[in-house]
Amino acid sequence: MRTDRLMKRWATLCLLVMTLNAYAQPNNSLSPTEEQQGWTLLFNGKDFKGWRQCNGTEMPANWAIEDGAMKVLLGSGKTPGEGAGGDILFFEKKYKNFELMIDWKASKSANSGIFYYVRETPGNAIYYAAPEIQVLDNQDAFDNKISSHLAGSLYDMLPADPEAVNPAGQWNTCSIKVNEGDVLVSMNGIQVLSYAHWTPEWDALVQNSKFKDFKGFVDGISREGYIGLQDHGYPVWFRNIKIRDLQFEHVKKT
Repeated sequence: MRTDRLMKRWATLCLLVMTLNAYAQPNNSLSPTEEQQGWTLLFNGKDFKGWRQCNGTEMPANWAIEDGAMKVLLGSGKTPGEGAGGDILFFEKKYKNFELMIDWKASKSANSGIFYYVRETPGNAIYYAAPEIQVLDNQDAFDNKISSHLAGSLYDMLPADPEAVNPAGQWNTCSIKVNEGDVLVSMNGIQVLSYAHWTPEWDALVQNSKFKDFKGFVDGISREGYIGLQDHGYPVWFRNIKIRDLQFEHVKKT
């Protein structure tokens, strides 16, 4: 009798899991609520429609679609950590006030980045004139010795606090909300950054970073721009990339 009860409970649990999976939202899709809230997909899970190389016209050869995710690969003839000039951006629209959601997964030792307000400067990498939210395997990446270089950080300027990243091989969800220069960044549902562009505090961050002599930062970052992703010479996956425009509202800082 006890065995029968256990089997029934197990069958009930399996049915519950199957039911939940049936109602789970598919990757790279929008729910009816998200559509009403104005969200738009930047990636359909099937191809690179809307994307191209930064300072280029086509997609770089070291990007592929794998299991419904876009994947950056080690470029031909390159060693790990050596990008192949494969930084990409979504070219169909520039964004000013927005909320961006994106899932990412790093391979062991991987390094990459998520960029906004991208302004193309011929002959320069994507980071030359755009803020970067770091993507990193915090445990094994070579560039894990400086706190502002860890995943979720405003690269080389502000460290993510707290660290809320999953290890290599697991998915993370990053949210970037920008409104009239005020920025909130969350990782896996936990707020990790709050800062503001075009302020004395921002100028101080730039002056204390590697970007202090980058003309793109010296001249000032753009007040609108493209969304971009980095090729840093490691396999990294991205999916569920969605964005919505925001009417001006004050971003509450905590």
